[in-house]
Amino acid sequence: MHARTAAATTTALLATVAFLLPASEAAADGFAGPPVVVAHRGASAYAPENTLDAVDKAHELGIRWLENDVQRTRDGELVVLHDGSLRRTTDVEQVFPGRAPWNVRDFTAAEIARLDAGSWFGPAFAGAHVPTLKEYVERVDENHQKLLLELKDPELYPGIEQQTLKLLGNEGWLDARHLADRLVVQSFDADSIRMVHALRPAVRTGFLGTPPVEDLAEYAAFTDEINPSHGSVSAAYVAAVHGYLGAHGRPLQVFTWTVDTAAIARTVTGYGVDGVISDKPDVVRDAVGGF
Repeated sequence: MHARTAAATTTALLATVAFLLPASEAAADGFAGPPVVVAHRGASAYAPENTLDAVDKAHELGIRWLENDVQRTRDGELVVLHDGSLRRTTDVEQVFPGRAPWNVRDFTAAEIARLDAGSWFGPAFAGAHVPTLKEYVERVDENHQKLLLELKDPELYPGIEQQTLKLLGNEGWLDARHLADRLVVQSFDADSIRMVHALRPAVRTGFLGTPPVEDLAEYAAFTDEINPSHGSVSAAYVAAVHGYLGAHGRPLQVFTWTVDTAAIARTVTGYGVDGVISDKPDVVRDAVGGF
C-alpha cells in the first residue's frame, strides 16, 4: 500500500472511531477527531460569496457548515453581505452612480434587491442577488445545513443583536434542534457577543480574534468559541483555549480562518483546532478528513 493511501485509510478509520465513540470517550482516548469544515461565505471560491448560489455549492460539495455575514439596510432589513460597501460584489456603481461610497446602511432593501451580485464573479452567476437573512436561513434549512452567523460591524447597527435573534426565532432557528448543533453566532465585537449571550443564553457564540491567554477566562463567561486567523494560532494557544470551559460548560473550541490550502489545513489540524473555515472547504476536507 502506498504511503498516501495508507494515511488516507488511517484518517478515515480514526474518523469512524471518533464518530462511534461518545465525545467523552473520544476525548479520554486522546483523539479529538478531524476538524469541522466550514464554508466561508458559502463555497466562495466557486460561487459568488454570501449568495444563495454559494450556499448551494457548499451543499453540492457535501459541506454541512456555512459562515455568513449579516448587516442592515437603511430601512431595517437584515441582509447577507461581507463588505460595508456594495461596490466590490455588486453592480451598484452602474445602478446608482451618484451614491458613493455605496455603504450598505445607506440603501433600502428594495434598492439592494435591484443589484446584480453575481456577474463580478463570472457570467454563469449573472443575476444573483444579495439575499436577505430570511432568504438565507430558509435556504440553509432547506439544505439541512448549519450556520456560523457573523454580526458584521455591529457598532454600525444598534440593536442588530436583538433583531437577528428575533428573525432566527421567527424562522425556527432557536428551537432545541437548531440550538443543539446547527447555529453559532459570532463577531469581532466582544460586547456584541456578550449581548447575544445575555439575550439568549442558549445560543452558542463565538469571538473572532485572538485574545491574550490571560484574558480567556473573561471570554469564557459569554462565548463557546475563540476563532482566530490561521496566521495567529499555534498549538500552545489552542491548548490554552481548550483549558477553559465556555459559556455552556464545555471546553472552549477554536475555529480558525481563512484556510484555503491543504498544507495550512494540515498545519492547523496538527495544532488541534476544532474547526477550519475555508473558501475551498472541499480542499480542507480532502486534506485532513474533516466533516
